[in-house]
Amino acid sequence: MSRPAVLRALGGAAALLFAVGCSSDADTGVRGTSPPASSAPSSAPAPSSARPAGDGRVTVAGTLTEGLRSPWGLAALPGGDLLVSSRDERTVTRVDGRSGAKTSLGEVPGVVPGGEGGLMGLAVRDGWVYAYLTAESDNRIVRMRYGGGAGDRLGAPEPVLTGIPKGVVHNGGRIAFGPDGMLYAGTGETGRTGLAQDRESLGGKILRMTPEGRPAPGNPFPGSVVYSYGHRNVQGIAWDAEGRLWAAEFGQNTWDELNLVEPGRNYGWPHAEGRAGEARFVDPVAQWPTSEASPSGIAYARGAVWMAGLRGERLWRIPLSGAERSGEPEAFLAGEYGRLRTVLAGGDGRLWLVTSETDTRGTPEAGDDRILRLDVR
Repeated sequence: MSRPAVLRALGGAAALLFAVGCSSDADTGVRGTSPPASSAPSSAPAPSSARPAGDGRVTVAGTLTEGLRSPWGLAALPGGDLLVSSRDERTVTRVDGRSGAKTSLGEVPGVVPGGEGGLMGLAVRDGWVYAYLTAESDNRIVRMRYGGGAGDRLGAPEPVLTGIPKGVVHNGGRIAFGPDGMLYAGTGETGRTGLAQDRESLGGKILRMTPEGRPAPGNPFPGSVVYSYGHRNVQGIAWDAEGRLWAAEFGQNTWDELNLVEPGRNYGWPHAEGRAGEARFVDPVAQWPTSEASPSGIAYARGAVWMAGLRGERLWRIPLSGAERSGEPEAFLAGEYGRLRTVLAGGDGRLWLVTSETDTRGTPEAGDDRILRLDVR
């Protein structure tokens, strides 16, 4: 089946229905079987398509680049070029933000790919490239000099934070700098559910640290990088226009979640999956059956969080009003490009969207994987 370059919207109300017989592993699934609407080449700009009345509309403006292997992390460089990591090949590639031309920056030493681990999230700050990676004994965050005296190559990795639990599954992996200048990381509990509630463990958490890896000032637990806990597997973090932190989280058999993250709060796993209605846990702002989401990266643009779905093979729009949802989530691109891994805001209502068909769990076609240009109106 070819994936058309035409955008289709799904009714968002279906997002809140319970799905019977979901896979126990929310990061699995195969390409959707929606019939193609056209056979336009993937590199050609897609025409606009109709959507239900309301705020928010996204169109695929075209393909920036293709032929990527197991892409995972995406970060913007000053000037508009992008860096993309390959989870399984352990490489970082620079992508020209206009032409899509690719330049390999080489392998990152010390990465040990396996299962859902490898070279994952990327972030850029002050001449450093930060990477979340799976090493021999743990998951860790490192940083490498790039540009300036280092030239067009990556310097040797320097540890920033070590000791994050690793596993075959649920390694988390997303990192980003917040508006406060601190580095945040989403981690997983590696299938050992008790780690999520253990505040001494770095697994199943959102972490907040200085750029050097020390506990950030104002963290809720003195001397700790732990910012929130009770998470199963966080692969999406983003801030809205007013500086609130949002995170996407994989569920197990029933509900995936979008959470508003507050310092020191408990998000329930493994005691709660989805809304629990218990005062000791924070309920998600939105939830989906695992078959319709399995969320990885998220980004904020034009009043909404945009969430990439792996098993769900669609891009979700969650409209926000302050700290609350202002409407039902809406799904776009269902089955059109396969599994979706990462979404990054590019400014001026633009999003970059990374597909994930070559990570051993997709059904890759010619050109996979790719970075798509999206326009949000």
